[in-house]
Amino acid sequence: MVSVEHKKFGEVDVEVHRRDIKNIHLNVLPPNGRVRLSVPKNTSEQSIRIAIVHKLGWIKRQQADFKQQARQSEREMVSGEAHYLWGQKLRLEVNSTESKHSIALKGKTKLQIEVRAGTALENKLKLLNSFYRIELQQQLDKHLPYWEARLGVKASAISIRKMKTKWGSCNTDTKRILINLELAKKPFECLEFILVHELVHLLERHHNKRFVALMDKHLPDWRERRNLLNSLPLAYEDWSY
Repeated sequence: MVSVEHKKFGEVDVEVHRRDIKNIHLNVLPPNGRVRLSVPKNTSEQSIRIAIVHKLGWIKRQQADFKQQARQSEREMVSGEAHYLWGQKLRLEVNSTESKHSIALKGKTKLQIEVRAGTALENKLKLLNSFYRIELQQQLDKHLPYWEARLGVKASAISIRKMKTKWGSCNTDTKRILINLELAKKPFECLEFILVHELVHLLERHHNKRFVALMDKHLPDWRERRNLLNSLPLAYEDWSY
C-alpha cells in the first residue's frame, strides 16, 4: 500500500510516496520535471524536509534540463515523416495494400509500411512499435551473453517495455531486467550503457562508490554515453500525469 502526500518546498512541488522500502529515493521525472520522493512509511517530516532541501539545487537543474530538451513531434504516421532507428533518421513511406500489413527497412534511409486504406493511426503505431521491438530484441540477443560473461552475472529474464520514467530497471531479487522500447531509436551506445548499468546492479544494488567503480572498469566511457542519451529528443507522449 502506497500513500501519496503533496508538499511544497520553496518553488518546488514534491510528491511524497510512503512505501514498504528501506531507503529514500528521489526522482525528477520527464517530461516536465515532476519531483517524486519515495520514503519508508515511518519517515519523519524532518527527514523528508532534509532530503529535499539538500537536493534543491540538483532538482532545479534537472527541471531546467527537461525544459530545454527537444521533443519529437506527435506521430501521424504519414509519408515523409521522420523516424529514428539506432540514432539514424529514416523517412517513412506509407503504401496501401490489400494483403497483410507489413513494415520493413528499404535501404539505409527509408522505413516502408504497407497497410490497408483507412487503417487507424493506433494500428499503424502498433506496427511501428512491433518493428522497434524486434530490432531491440535482436541487439539484446546479440550483446547480452557477452556482457553477462564479462561481468560474471546472469539475468533471469530480460524484457522490453514502454516506460515513461526509466530507460531500464533491474529487480535485484528476481534478477529480472526491463529495457525501455524507446532505446531502439537511440544510438546503440545508449542501449549498451543501459544494459551494462542494469547488469551491474546484479553485482551492486545501490548507486554507490562500488557501483561507479564497476561501471568505470567495464564501460569507461559510460558518462559520455549517459550524457548522449540525456541530450537526445524525448519521445512524444500523451503525458497524463
